Amino acid sequence: MKKYSIGIDLGGTKILAGVVEKASGKVVFEVKNKTKKEKGNKKVTAKIIETIEELFCESKISKDEISSIGIGLAGQVERKEGVLINAVNLECKDLHIKEILEEKFSLPVYIGNDVEVATFGELKFGAGKGYQDIVCIFVGTGIGSSIVKDGKIHLGASQSAGEIGHIIVDLNGRACACGANGCLEAYASRTAIETRILGAVKKGRQSIITELTEGKNNISSKHIKKSLEAHDEVVTQYVNEAVDYLSGGIASVINFYNPQLIILGGGLIQSVDDFYLATIKKARAKALPTPAQSIEFKKAALGDYSGVIGAALLEERKL
Repeated sequence: MKKYSIGIDLGGTKILAGVVEKASGKVVFEVKNKTKKEKGNKKVTAKIIETIEELFCESKISKDEISSIGIGLAGQVERKEGVLINAVNLECKDLHIKEILEEKFSLPVYIGNDVEVATFGELKFGAGKGYQDIVCIFVGTGIGSSIVKDGKIHLGASQSAGEIGHIIVDLNGRACACGANGCLEAYASRTAIETRILGAVKKGRQSIITELTEGKNNISSKHIKKSLEAHDEVVTQYVNEAVDYLSGGIASVINFYNPQLIILGGGLIQSVDDFYLATIKKARAKALPTPAQSIEFKKAALGDYSGVIGAALLEERKL
């Protein structure tokens, strides 16, 4: 049995790829690239191929030692045929990535939704180990989630279960990248917070964020953390707003599914403790008393590597 597999986590702003030791879940080598400028099927495909080639070149690990390539993609996927059906943040539609990569690298390729794949990693080697009923929620460019039922990823009737970012929190609310209005993602993602902060600054409100970002329209989770530590009024206001919406969405999940555990991950959760702690406190307060009392919360234990490790293990996943 081959010792290693390649795992790739492709999001709206970055691609992280790693050579993973399958028995331990250890990432033995990694490559990270930005994807902000790579939009559309051709550019996204080229970036994935470039990253895999870079991984082989720099890791010095032979293709003969690799059993498969797994990819977590930020969008809706068809797993059997290996098609990225739609990814709004990547501007991709009907991308037959499995077929392309298998022809290019002569290795089996498996795909999944990025949060589903990260959940699989957490279930095998992270915060979800030993649990049977879990919801895993990642807050970043968007908001994604995945459901674990009886120890297995639950995909739903059309294999698209877990889209918490697109539950409606305001019937006549803000436009979402998916085409709907009032989605949770449009209120509580890092992108939503960034949009609100930049809008306030543009209207003349003073914020330390201008200094931290050097006037650029690109606010990271680390910028938000530093602004909160400085008690910046603008950033604090919109982070608190996001907490209110996110905690409401999570309370709805607690009431509806009654999981044992909710795992929270993504850059904003990992970087900003105040955001994480305030969210779980308010979610528990908003949920019904019985499920609220029993629910556990954990941060994703594998950090940035949840998706890479989960993707590398896709060959052994049992759907």
